[in-house]
Amino acid sequence: MRRSRSLDLALTAVTAVGGVAGPAHAGGPRGIPGDCSGAAPIVCHFDVVPGVYDVSVVLGSADEAAVTGVRAEARRMMLGEIATEAGRYAHRSFAVDVREPEGEPTKVTSGTPGLTLTFTGSAPRVERVTVRPARRHGPTLFLAGDSTVCDQDTFPYTGWGQAIPQHLRRGVTVANYADSGESTGSFLAEPLLWAAMLPRVGRGDVVLLQFGHNDKTTTAEDYRANLTRMITELRALHAKPVLVSPPVRRRFDASGHLDAVARHTNGLGVDLPAEMAAVAGEQAVPYIDLTADSAALVEGLGVEGSKPIYLYNELRDNTHFSEYGADRIGLLVLARLAELRLLPHASLRGPSVPLEG
Repeated sequence: MRRSRSLDLALTAVTAVGGVAGPAHAGGPRGIPGDCSGAAPIVCHFDVVPGVYDVSVVLGSADEAAVTGVRAEARRMMLGEIATEAGRYAHRSFAVDVREPEGEPTKVTSGTPGLTLTFTGSAPRVERVTVRPARRHGPTLFLAGDSTVCDQDTFPYTGWGQAIPQHLRRGVTVANYADSGESTGSFLAEPLLWAAMLPRVGRGDVVLLQFGHNDKTTTAEDYRANLTRMITELRALHAKPVLVSPPVRRRFDASGHLDAVARHTNGLGVDLPAEMAAVAGEQAVPYIDLTADSAALVEGLGVEGSKPIYLYNELRDNTHFSEYGADRIGLLVLARLAELRLLPHASLRGPSVPLEG
């Protein structure tokens, strides 16, 4: 393994030669020590306590072209694949919220302690990695929701909350507390979810509340009451709650349009997105109609074209997203957050995908 010229500056260094990356060691006063190994992928681990960490990477190789992406912890997409020519490097930075467990909060044995970074792509090459405790640069984006949002640790399942970090610069940290199978009521009742997230929320933080998939037998009154309680408790912390209606299921009727179940009319006949919109109006909080935005996307793609958004081809699943689909849905959310000016425009990385319809 060829040593990086920066290694003598006590920064983390990994250099891939001939497609093989050997173990590397990080250390020194400007970075937290870590160990890296592997070739494709290259995996780096840092023995750190839970908290928010700033990560800076230099991607590429002096000798060969490279294609490198970065994931953190439970398959969170931190950087999309970046192509570099031989002798050219890409410098990027991002923030990672390190928790135990690292994925869904109720999966208490998920992942490993510390911070794990995985460098993916057809030819990953890493010149340098530096990890430091974060200085607070901007708001934390908290996510509360269900399996369509959460950090899924099992491929190919992917929540849109896993996809959005790659589109955000280091100044915004994503803290994903979404969990599979949760309704408004169960999320409030589970100590590892609402009660664990709330103490971390601070002034100015943005909290996205997406519920509906699992409120199948929740009455309109209970649904409204649960959402109102979340809003009230977040406002007491001077945070910014945002209601997000659930993305559609892929259920088409005979005319080629999504049916009422796809649009989240539950088993009691409650139109959950309409109830959420009403609460947003009553409480004067921002509302993202992800049901409508995702419906426009899915219906626009059609019966066949919408299959890759979900796990239909792999598992005949018309609810959960593929990695591609999670990214498309996540971009819809980010576009609305930018419209509402809840995220600074400068915090978005690269071009965004326009809203459908």
